Amino acid sequence: MYLSRRKFIRAAGFSLAGLALPKVDSWAQTAKVYRVGVIGTGWYGKSDLFRLMQITPVEVVALCDVDSNRLAEANAQVKSRLPGANPRLYRFHEEMLHKHALDLVLIATPDHWHALQAIDVLQAGAHVYLQKPISVDVLEGEAILNTQKRFPQVIQVGTQRRSTPHLLEAKREIIDKGLLGKIAQVDMFCYYHMRNNSAPQPQAVPTFLDYERWCGPAPLRVYDGLPHGGWWRAFMEYGNGIMGDMCIHMLDAVRWMLQLGWPTEIYSEGGIRVQTKGKSNITDTQTAIFKFDELTCTWNHRTWGEPADPAYPWGYKIIGENGTLACSPFQYDFTSVDGRKIHRDAVYEREQFPEDTREEGIEIHAAPATRAHLKNWLEAIENKQPPAAPLAEAHCSTASCILANLAMELKRPLQYDPLKKLVVNDVEATDKLARAYRAPWKHPYLK
Repeated sequence: MYLSRRKFIRAAGFSLAGLALPKVDSWAQTAKVYRVGVIGTGWYGKSDLFRLMQITPVEVVALCDVDSNRLAEANAQVKSRLPGANPRLYRFHEEMLHKHALDLVLIATPDHWHALQAIDVLQAGAHVYLQKPISVDVLEGEAILNTQKRFPQVIQVGTQRRSTPHLLEAKREIIDKGLLGKIAQVDMFCYYHMRNNSAPQPQAVPTFLDYERWCGPAPLRVYDGLPHGGWWRAFMEYGNGIMGDMCIHMLDAVRWMLQLGWPTEIYSEGGIRVQTKGKSNITDTQTAIFKFDELTCTWNHRTWGEPADPAYPWGYKIIGENGTLACSPFQYDFTSVDGRKIHRDAVYEREQFPEDTREEGIEIHAAPATRAHLKNWLEAIENKQPPAAPLAEAHCSTASCILANLAMELKRPLQYDPLKKLVVNDVEATDKLARAYRAPWKHPYLK
């Protein structure tokens, strides 16, 4: 029934009203018009959609969010950018997927919903742009991989460092040309003061928010303010702390640059050591060690104090015998042992896309990378080829960060076997690869 409806909609065609037409771009001018849906219309859901609208013709068919205020705001902004658009609005993503034959679906909900929604979108026949991390436990990621194997659609994960112009140059000109020589150490870090340390009191759930649905398969915390907008990131119930939020970007970028597979061993320690007031239960201090063959990658984050290098508060440094390459979303710097230096800043594209400068909340330094990442996704779809950030790679980066948190909890190193889906010689850790789901939702790997 779904396929026949999809064929009918495409055969019938539609008017040009409500279509996003990109700026002059030889690739986009020949592209088809994609029917798009968005699940999660907050900050990054809208940002991803607006970047997509800049690079290819789209019809924004449907928007989905459990917050009716955010949904109305997103609807108004889509219509202001796309005269004639009239997307249907939904609270439940299942209803949206059932009623529309969509080509592309952008998922930008909190982490605890990513796996279930990605699986539902694949089963509905649409291609997926999934924000990182792909899961909140290791076996959720395995479940998405198992589902993807049964469908031809392409998943691109929002680890857009793989499409960041200055980092692509750093990989090509520094790493691939061997300027660093033998590489034996990588330092990754985040020193942003991004941990919410407030302690709001319980309050009534506002009528515009379906809080039960927002929590979904995750625990139902006592409501003490809008969870979205960042408050949810303070709790391990809905994500994986700063490891799952910030380390995944840097670990994935390092793995991509150096062509690394799964770590052979992962260890971590940390806790709440300075910011002891407030309700947040994520760490304010944490170190993780990811061991690879002849290479060790370390991660450090602090949500207090000053960064070790003020020019690089979030990023990574690849250290070789002949020099050091420092990278971040904003720049890169290569310094050789004989004093040679190369510096590059992020590409911004303000002149080509002046509307970026007027968009509230935009990460303008990341907008070009997101556009390139989305374009790569569309090219992968049309050419039936792997995207820049395939699901398997994102699963490795996501799961490695989750395993670091688990190693911290258990106070011992862990060795994950991605073929057997277990932690080697550790039954207790293996039992923790899947988190309990709140009824009536069922874990996609265990059901």
